[in-house]
Amino acid sequence: MGVVIIDGTTVRDFVSNEEQFSKSAEEQFETLDLNKDGVLSRGELRKAFESMRLIETHFGIDVATPPEQLTQLYNSIFEKFDVDGSGTVDKAEFKSEMKKILLAIADGLGSFPIQMVLEDDNQSFLQKAVDLEASKTNQART
Repeated sequence: MGVVIIDGTTVRDFVSNEEQFSKSAEEQFETLDLNKDGVLSRGELRKAFESMRLIETHFGIDVATPPEQLTQLYNSIFEKFDVDGSGTVDKAEFKSEMKKILLAIADGLGSFPIQMVLEDDNQSFLQKAVDLEASKTNQART
């Protein structure tokens, strides 16, 4: 785990950098596409969100959520990603929804920098946003 300083502008700049965001979204998609069929199934997307433990924890403390409630939450997430109702999520749908999620995160962060602990995971969109910001800062210094 690492501690980073991040704000909404950092995340927005990452999302608006089409090349970096698209590359990151495609890399993340490929990682999640376990059977390599070019789309994400309900199970693949659920496994990804389960691994992030976003729903099962509250400020890092495990919470007991009934399995049927978890299934309902994961199904609603999948339906949000599956824009065309095909039963799978393609790369374009994934990229579009991740962009919306990241922009919502940026709005939530606002313009005041905060410290955030991120997993040591080079696939994380937020880590990629921080890395892009750091590369701009380093270029400006040289």
